[in-house]
Formats: sequence, C-alpha cells, structure tokens
Amino acid sequence: MSEAYRVRLRTVGDGPTALGEAGPFTLVTDRPTAAGGGGLGFNGGQLLYLSIAACWSNDLYREAATMGIELDGVEITVDGDFPARGSGSTPISVEVVVRSSAPEARVRALIAEVERVAEIPRAIRDATAITVNASVERPG
Repeated sequence: MSEAYRVRLRTVGDGPTALGEAGPFTLVTDRPTAAGGGGLGFNGGQLLYLSIAACWSNDLYREAATMGIELDGVEITVDGDFPARGSGSTPISVEVVVRSSAPEARVRALIAEVERVAEIPRAIRDATAITVNASVERPG
C-alpha cells in the first residue's frame, strides 16, 4: 500500500523565505539574494533536482535490500538548469556512483532496476530528458 504525501510551505516574515514541512521534517526555501531573497535556503529548481537525487538514493537502498546486495555508499549528482524566466528545465544529467563489494554485474542490474522504477524521474521524464551515467566502485 502506498503512502500519501502532504507537504506545506509557509513564508517567514515578509517572504520569500519559507519553511517547508512534511510531517516532522522541515527545510528552508528561499531565493538567492541577487534575485531578491535572503539566500537562506533551497530554491525550487534545487529542490526538484535534489528530489531526483533523493529518489535515486532511497530506491538504490530499497532495491538493493530486495536483491540481497549490500551497499557501502552512494553518491548522486544531478545537473540541469532553468535558463530563462518561465522556462522548463534543460535536459537533466544524473551521475550515480555506487560503492559495493557485490559482483559488478549484480550492481549494474540494481542500477538498471532503479532507473526503471525511480518514481520522481518517471514523473517528469515525459517533460524533460533525463540521462543517467552510473559507475560502480569498490569500497576502501
């Protein structure tokens, strides 16, 4: 059974600085100082790209557990841009590094499965191209 999500964002003071909350968790959103904000938190584009990275990380661990693969760490870097006011994202690049002592073929199968099922990238894939470059590293 899936879990429903509800988030709330409330401005602080005169805005645009705001606190986002989801259950017991909070984060700060804002605009850069050069754009009229306080520069105190993530902007929307950063949150979008961070959500892609978080989804990849969480799904790597979830799927690794179902496949019996032990992970020694992951690092996900997401790059993209919003080049003009009102524009959509440029194509998004996801760099995935998985550290595991499991056989490389099994880790690559894990990566392929996560690329297939990762929910956030799937939700935006029709609107924005997403390319993934993955590598496997041995711990130590």
